[in-house]
Amino acid sequence: MNLKERVQQLKKDIPAVFLTLKNKATPWYAKVLAILTISYALSPIDLIPDFVPVLGYLDDIIILPLLVAVTIKLLPKDIIEACRIESEQLWKDGKPKKWYYAMPVVLIWLIIFTLILKGCMG
Repeated sequence: MNLKERVQQLKKDIPAVFLTLKNKATPWYAKVLAILTISYALSPIDLIPDFVPVLGYLDDIIILPLLVAVTIKLLPKDIIEACRIESEQLWKDGKPKKWYYAMPVVLIWLIIFTLILKGCMG
């Protein structure tokens, strides 16, 4: 598998990993790592900021694919395959059909932002 195919697979696997969270058959330990993986993938804050030369893109090139790969290894094959198929259905014509899947991430960032504001004001 060349680099371009790996990037395409990663783009498919991140939404699939997110969908495994709602599957009741997903083991708890895989859900914990899936939450960490999805949070890291969607977070606007990187472990290493992108403006740091060379090192700034390590998270995009190494850390995120590694998190996705380890998460997928922990998931039963039937669950990840079903979620890959479902994730393809979510994105039709380049637009997510079920935009409300983003709500948990938005809520988490709103809570963090609120706590920061309370800490600065109080």
